Amino acid sequence: MTVMETTPTRTDSCGAPPHPHRRPEGQDSYTISEVVAFTGLTAHTLRWYERIGLMPHVDRSHTGQRRYSNRDLDWLDLVGKLRLTGMPVADMVRYAELVREGDHTYGERFELLEATRRDVLARIAELQDTLAVLDRKISFYADAERVRAYEGEKVR
Repeated sequence: MTVMETTPTRTDSCGAPPHPHRRPEGQDSYTISEVVAFTGLTAHTLRWYERIGLMPHVDRSHTGQRRYSNRDLDWLDLVGKLRLTGMPVADMVRYAELVREGDHTYGERFELLEATRRDVLARIAELQDTLAVLDRKISFYADAERVRAYEGEKVR
């Protein structure tokens, strides 16, 4: 089973919204092909995540096939979000290690996520500047096209 982040009063469930394809707790045994279909990740990527320590221990069936739980799917949702932030894989693996080490690592986890948040905010600001440039260019060309169309109408 995946180790979740908990305190006596609060559980960090990775913040993943409920998914319509999820099975009820206790009946949540998914094959690797089902997880591939749910997440869009490849089986190779899932096995790689497990190998490098990004994916915590995944249960196995009596025949040795991987069996993922809803908690595993929640973890993969979080990993997907961390990937979107641009967080390096080494930092994601470090975060996973800290989660497995327990509650005494909250401070280090907080700092790692806070640094990632600062990076995301900086990238958002860069993208907003880029969007403003695009908007100005689009406006310029829209105006130029209107002038051209107007000039063409005057010739007729």
